[in-house]
Amino acid sequence: MREQAGLSWLAHPKPREGQVEMISSCLNTLQRGGAHLASAPTGIGKTAAALAAALEFASKSDQRKTIMFLTPRQSQHRIVVDTVRRINSLRDEKITLVDMIGQSGMCVEPFAGNRGASFSLLCSNHRKNRQCKPWLTNAPGFEQRILSDPLHVEELVEMSKTHIEEGEKRQTCPWKAARNAAKQAQIVVCDYNHLFIEEVRNASLKAMDLRLDQLIVIVDEAHNLPDRVRMGMQRRLTPTMVRNASTEVEEHLGNLQRVSTVNDLMADAIQLKLWTLEVCKEFRLVLNREFKVLVSSLGKENEISVPAKRVLSWLEEAFDAVDAIASQSTLTGEENAYTAPDKISRLKMFKHLLETNEVEVDENGDNEPSAHLLAHLIDVLDRFGGGTALCLVFEGEGRDGRIITHLLDAALVAGPIFDNVAGSILMSGTLDPPHMFADLLGISNKLRGDSILPSPFAKERRPIVVATDVTTLYRERTIDNNKRIQSHIHSVVQNTPGNVAVFVPSYKFLEEIFDSSFYVPGVKKEIESKMWTKKDIDSLLINLEDAPKVGRKILVAGVFNGRLSEGVDYAGGLLDTVICVGIQNAPPSVFQKSYSNYIKDKFGQANFWRYANSQPAVNTILQAMGRPIRAMGDRALIVLLDRRNVDRTYSICYPPDTKFNQVRDSDGSGRFAKRFFSKVKREVDT
Repeated sequence: MREQAGLSWLAHPKPREGQVEMISSCLNTLQRGGAHLASAPTGIGKTAAALAAALEFASKSDQRKTIMFLTPRQSQHRIVVDTVRRINSLRDEKITLVDMIGQSGMCVEPFAGNRGASFSLLCSNHRKNRQCKPWLTNAPGFEQRILSDPLHVEELVEMSKTHIEEGEKRQTCPWKAARNAAKQAQIVVCDYNHLFIEEVRNASLKAMDLRLDQLIVIVDEAHNLPDRVRMGMQRRLTPTMVRNASTEVEEHLGNLQRVSTVNDLMADAIQLKLWTLEVCKEFRLVLNREFKVLVSSLGKENEISVPAKRVLSWLEEAFDAVDAIASQSTLTGEENAYTAPDKISRLKMFKHLLETNEVEVDENGDNEPSAHLLAHLIDVLDRFGGGTALCLVFEGEGRDGRIITHLLDAALVAGPIFDNVAGSILMSGTLDPPHMFADLLGISNKLRGDSILPSPFAKERRPIVVATDVTTLYRERTIDNNKRIQSHIHSVVQNTPGNVAVFVPSYKFLEEIFDSSFYVPGVKKEIESKMWTKKDIDSLLINLEDAPKVGRKILVAGVFNGRLSEGVDYAGGLLDTVICVGIQNAPPSVFQKSYSNYIKDKFGQANFWRYANSQPAVNTILQAMGRPIRAMGDRALIVLLDRRNVDRTYSICYPPDTKFNQVRDSDGSGRFAKRFFSKVKREVDT
């Protein structure tokens, strides 16, 4: 059986149900350089199947191909590494793998706690000034150790601290070592940003000596990708940010003037930096004036749309004002006169001078370098501001208000990438319908292939109950409706033998449902907080595992799209029941209206509601529903507390073989739970 194409790379001695089909269909798409979208439920081993297809394709290629496995959560990195370890246990020739996260997450220096651009500047300054000893320390033996046997990124970082090189302990930079090792690795595991954020992609691929056309891309949890790509283009603009950028440019200018030697090149650099400073000052004046106008235009929604061309015109106004000052200074022969760049290139020049601005960063702080943030904003405006795919929203938040950019079309970023890689596999348990995600990501009809694999789990082991007496429809969110929701949760928890997870649309709704009056005797409540860390999640999983041993059960409550509803593996029967409260449609907003109109214009009236609203909302529920069933012997009850689930608008968004059991009140949901758990027991593998 393992002689069939791809099966020799499988992590299991025998293929599971659905794996042969998935490997074959993925391989067929890869062989024509396409992008395969696989809606593959939990339980079939989709990570192993995708890797088997990609490794088979890479092994038959005439030229070097590297598999880039992209996954949004660090916990999912571990699954990939463990899968490759299992493959290696079945083969004589070992597969090489490098597991990476962001640079700050792998840093061993004291300032590693900083995040974002603040960390980047600290790291850059330490390297440039030769203060970072781990970066300066080469350890080729450690790089070979990374390749000798797959390491989880945490193991890699810890090993870098104790590695012995040529008989002595050498602390090297684990991030640098990982990128160097990736030049020879067959598989690189990393976050979406390494491919879909341009500045990160350019730096990463160059450092790893890779080109797009050499990559076989596997995207895990690919239902998240359109939103992640669009969120990657989100930027903010405030007068305070521009003021801070001015200060940073002035600091860099002062450094240049103090240390410069007199030559034409340095003189030109100082002139350009002077021009940049003056543009920042003028732009701040324009923003102060225009933001006051925008504030006066705000209604009760506290947000309004701002055309991208309008913001670009403010920049042009600042450029023109500075050009006029430059011309006058040249005529009068002033000492600090400067020459402005050519009018055609000044926007790109301004962006370049901002993003290359250098300032000292406080190692104990977390200050974002505003010059770099302003450069990123200008880049988004320059790339997308000329069309309808960029929505700018002014919000009356903070002292002066702020403008936020929203990219409406992930295809503008993702499409060219999928066009240029050697092949790709996008997979998720909720990548359904595949053609919708292909449309949203700009994958052409010529490239796309897809498969929808049935769940291997018997439906009677995961029945779905819909309560028809409750809803979270905004106009029906009454006190009585909330009490009925509480009654359903109370009744189901009482009749469930083990732990229960409840997911709701928002943190505000979480507070409303689980207020001080909600109490189930003998049940401990664990309510998700925005402040929870990975440590909190790990502690919760231990508590869930220990609860049955002490004759106790836990009610876990979290939000859709939160840390508890996606990415957490509740393996080993940790959950007996999952309750999904409501349908998480996006609330009305300037952005949501713009997004809906854009989708309607691009994909038509027939598709826009499903693409922009109902399918994303149902996929969020499906993700939560998939939390309790992780192995063939598991069983769980699913309770949907919103009657809209059985309406055609939403019911067509569920897999076609979905069966809904309807109940009219909390007594009905409680009876169903009691009946189910009395008949269906969890089967423990022996």
